[in-house]
Amino acid sequence: MDVTPASEGNAVPLPAPKLGTLARLAPEPMKVVLNWGRRYSLWVFNFGLACCAIEFIAASMARHDFIRLGVIPFAPGPRQADLMIVSGTVTDKMAPAVKRLYEQMPEPKYVISFGACSNCGGPYWDSYSVTKGVDQIIPVDVYVPGCPPRPEALLQGILKLQEKIARESLEERYGTTAPASVAQLTSPLVTPPPGGDDR
Repeated sequence: MDVTPASEGNAVPLPAPKLGTLARLAPEPMKVVLNWGRRYSLWVFNFGLACCAIEFIAASMARHDFIRLGVIPFAPGPRQADLMIVSGTVTDKMAPAVKRLYEQMPEPKYVISFGACSNCGGPYWDSYSVTKGVDQIIPVDVYVPGCPPRPEALLQGILKLQEKIARESLEERYGTTAPASVAQLTSPLVTPPPGGDDR
């Protein structure tokens, strides 16, 4: 049950989302509170495509019960989800749908690739119609190996993701722009027209 977090080399480069000036300047205790809230309230959007989806369902049931870890299964849709778990074989025909649903998720969003098929194509890696890993279309945060992985492996993958979220920095995640100065934060939102007030 060795779960590997995604390395930076495997991530698909996406345009950096914009983050407000005040959020970048949040003090460190506030970042700790934000990350704590994110890691223990992950709404999951399960993109189950094959037999690994059955193991996901087993992990959400009473015996393993990943709700105790702060993971809420079966979000109504991608717009209410924080975490997408791709479980099963991603075919080239299904890849645009996976990407579209990922793009509908609000920031911050995370992805777990669950099982050999979504990690690298699995036993179908040499098929003409199989995508050789979901990380070719969307960025993946944690890989859970296995064919199919046991529910305990998914629990370990969730714990790895929560550790990653706890260490996360807003500036690292959302961009490298320089923080705003105090003058930029206190400047008026609307500049007065030249020539003064002519009322």
